[in-house]
Amino acid sequence: YRKALRLMKQAEKFKRPIITFIDTPGAFCGLEAEQRGQGEAIAKNLLEMSKLSVPILCFVIGEGGSGGALGIGVGNEICMLEHSVYSVISPEGLSSILFKDPSKSKEASEVMKLTSHDLKNLKIIDKIIKEPFNGAQEDVDLISKKIKNFIVDRLSYYETLSEAEI
Repeated sequence: YRKALRLMKQAEKFKRPIITFIDTPGAFCGLEAEQRGQGEAIAKNLLEMSKLSVPILCFVIGEGGSGGALGIGVGNEICMLEHSVYSVISPEGLSSILFKDPSKSKEASEVMKLTSHDLKNLKIIDKIIKEPFNGAQEDVDLISKKIKNFIVDRLSYYETLSEAEI
């Protein structure tokens, strides 16, 4: 997270947009990670990313889980591949807390509203990129073109805005 933030600040210095691709089950949940300040580093990224003056486009391309996803997921626009998921906790983690039973992850995932369509309806994300029936891996070229078209379109929009407006 510290390295990602350093590179994002460098992008801002040279007035370059930031594009993040999120595919992580989340940050490591353990004592060692906290001893190295992982929670603080993620929190700092959230704060600092929200203050950057260049456009940030975030793409959830698989699993966007927990603080690991949030630590690089603050952007002007958040886009998800249709079959990806995005949440602040895993379904297993939530079912352990909510139902006191990690095996009830299916029920927990329904409560969580973690699909692209749920998150679009809740206005958490801005765009869904439609995928082939069996997923993005079925036609990587098509998905890549859709992502590229979105990036080009949105960056041309941000070119007209001042740093303060961004």
